[in-house]
Amino acid sequence: MALHDDLLLNGYYTTRLWIGSPPQKFALIVDTGSTVTYVPCSTCEQCGKHQDPWFDPDSSTTYEPVKCNTDCTCDKDKKQCIYERQYAELSSSSGVLGEDIVSFGKQSELSPQRATFGCETVETGDLYSQHADGIMGLGRGDLSIVDQLVDRGVISDSFSLCYGGMDIGGGAMVLGGISPPSGMVFAYSDPVRSPYYNIELKELRVAGKRLPLNPSVFDGKHGTVLDSGTTYAYLPEAAFLAFKDAISKELRSFKQIKGPDPSYKDICFSGVGRDGSRLSEKFPSVDFVFGEGHKLSLSPENYLFRHSKVRGAYCLGVFQNGKDPTTLLGGITVRNMFVMYDREHAKIGFWKTNCSDLWARLHDSGGPASSPADSRSSPDVSPTAPMINPYYIAPGTIIFI
Repeated sequence: MALHDDLLLNGYYTTRLWIGSPPQKFALIVDTGSTVTYVPCSTCEQCGKHQDPWFDPDSSTTYEPVKCNTDCTCDKDKKQCIYERQYAELSSSSGVLGEDIVSFGKQSELSPQRATFGCETVETGDLYSQHADGIMGLGRGDLSIVDQLVDRGVISDSFSLCYGGMDIGGGAMVLGGISPPSGMVFAYSDPVRSPYYNIELKELRVAGKRLPLNPSVFDGKHGTVLDSGTTYAYLPEAAFLAFKDAISKELRSFKQIKGPDPSYKDICFSGVGRDGSRLSEKFPSVDFVFGEGHKLSLSPENYLFRHSKVRGAYCLGVFQNGKDPTTLLGGITVRNMFVMYDREHAKIGFWKTNCSDLWARLHDSGGPASSPADSRSSPDVSPTAPMINPYYIAPGTIIFI
């Protein structure tokens, strides 16, 4: 799937999904922290005005309500399954569950599939006011669009996201397995550690220097969580203070200024210049060190955002996570990073690339003369194995645009 929007203006990335017969189009936020895909319903009692018209079940000849059963919470009056979701920023979504044909666009290799989704009747907070229509749930759970496609046997148990850079946005999304590119850095992801996608983060380094932190600081509550639906990164108090101090020491030549919104205590630096491609010459390197010592180097765009009111100024996109000891890594952390959520082999891979033109490169580069083994049968690609084309799409992989 092609991804649209960006982090600074929208705070999220969206993809397109069609529901019903005839298809009704929706712009959905790709969210690894959600397990339900939902859109506003025409019967909604409290829904905002979004990018597209609300879903009308009566206009779809293939829509069926999900009737009450032992596996769901039941609305006894409607005799229909319901769902409720609440989020950390105090927004919420609730409604009924329905089943219909879900389509992925004319260029998709995946034929339309029947899937269960949420038909919203009430939304509050940011969900009410956002431009996007709803959420595409990529988390773990029976209602996740990934789990449903895996259970139907149409994709392998893996998906990938690639968010575009600071000044371009956009990107790509892959559902299904893909042969990992050479140089991809993997981190173990414990499927039972929490309901979310975790990684084993052991160290943070700034300008090559390890922050003086006990590794356990990154293992509080839910551990270190990747959440594509969150805009910025949030660290436990001790880790945030150490990170902020280390960055500030490296940037003494720049003036520290206030952020664009006076209601937030953003840490910003002026006099940097407008050329975002040269940020690495002025800002220090930041490294994540995972279990087994695997190191992922971040670019400045992975921890900075452009100041919207002061020309040539940038702000830290890393904040303290209140009193919550969870380490939360949002979309900013993985800009121009191809992130593979290999659920079958309990690992997450990271590969630095230009995400804005990834879709074109995937298709323009062609395929190898002979197909490599399907990623479902082998957890790793041997360094000595022939990889004629690192962008080759393994059998069973579904890509959408």
